[in-house]
Amino acid sequence: MLDYTYLLSIAIILFSTKVFGFLTEKIKLPQVVGALLAGVIIGPSMLGIVKDTAFLDQVSQIGVIILMFMAGLDTDLAEIKRNSVSYLTIAVFGVAIPLVGGTLSYIFFLKFKMGLEADLLKAVFVGVVLTATSVSITIEALKELGYANSRIGNAILGAAIVDDIIGIIILTFVTSFKDANVSLSNVLIKIVLYFIAIFILSVVTTFLARFLDFKTDQRRVSIHVFALVMLVAYISEKYVGIADITGAYLVGMIFSRFSVRNEIVRKMNVLSYLFFAPLFFASIGLKTHLGKFNSNVLWFSIILVIVAIITKIVGAGFGALICKYDKYEALNIGIGMVSRGEVALIVAEKGHKLGLIQESMFSPVILMVVVTTIFAPVLLKHTLKYLGKGKVETGDLPA
Repeated sequence: MLDYTYLLSIAIILFSTKVFGFLTEKIKLPQVVGALLAGVIIGPSMLGIVKDTAFLDQVSQIGVIILMFMAGLDTDLAEIKRNSVSYLTIAVFGVAIPLVGGTLSYIFFLKFKMGLEADLLKAVFVGVVLTATSVSITIEALKELGYANSRIGNAILGAAIVDDIIGIIILTFVTSFKDANVSLSNVLIKIVLYFIAIFILSVVTTFLARFLDFKTDQRRVSIHVFALVMLVAYISEKYVGIADITGAYLVGMIFSRFSVRNEIVRKMNVLSYLFFAPLFFASIGLKTHLGKFNSNVLWFSIILVIVAIITKIVGAGFGALICKYDKYEALNIGIGMVSRGEVALIVAEKGHKLGLIQESMFSPVILMVVVTTIFAPVLLKHTLKYLGKGKVETGDLPA
């Protein structure tokens, strides 16, 4: 007999995320923070009225794909081209510092046996988890605050794309010591071919756009573009090993140049706001299991959260300073890169399958994901007030 519990779960999630989003907005915080807290409250950590099921996981993944596609549609390509070197620099430091910080955290606060390759791999893998960056929630907060298409917003997005690629290379390098089936050279070749394919897709799309009447056929075009997003996201994750959200973001960038963009944004906004985005934000909170914490795990969790926050701000912020962003811009770029989101969870799951992360380590990782995801939009709300010029430069004023 078909189980209809999922309908009740969806109803509770939609209602609770909007209620808590409204409450957090009243206290001058981004609504996304309320949606995250709603997931924690209705999930297993507190009330336990909604369970994290495979269905909710899959739907929430569609939600983050839509969010990143829309972020791509809002991207200023001219700004990306002008600052590609800057984004690379920010990403390199934003990966290197957390990698070192996470590795040292494991070495100093857990039982680490010098000379054992297995323990060293476990320590490095904790660092690999901290290198992850998930900006989907940060971008949602930036949109609320009017900075999605600003120097800061573009820097965060551009650096996050490069961060994702660097993270994949490091992840592959580390896991290659544990899994003989993984080849670093093959992964590098796949990544290069992937971006060549994306470039070809962009050229073909631009050519075909000359023969399409977007003004009279916008409804059908929106459906076709969304199907393309799903296809590229699938290929990215399944055959290349690049996050599906990266593929979605790149497709968004391709279509950000066309007049049909506004119609796509209008329709996707409705789809995201009504259904997919609330489920994605709540799903992160649903993955939290605070009851599994003992004193040792709790202390390490606190250390991991602190290290995760500081190393991203210092790493990405320092990279931004090198690239001549002023100190306030650098601080906000660093904060915007703090959120680890589902990317860190995916990396952790990969490590668990290979025996590089024990079951007990999942609770600290999940807590780190939840705290950093909440931390970024909350702090951005306060630090962005020093940057009024960002809105003037882009004309992207909040409603």
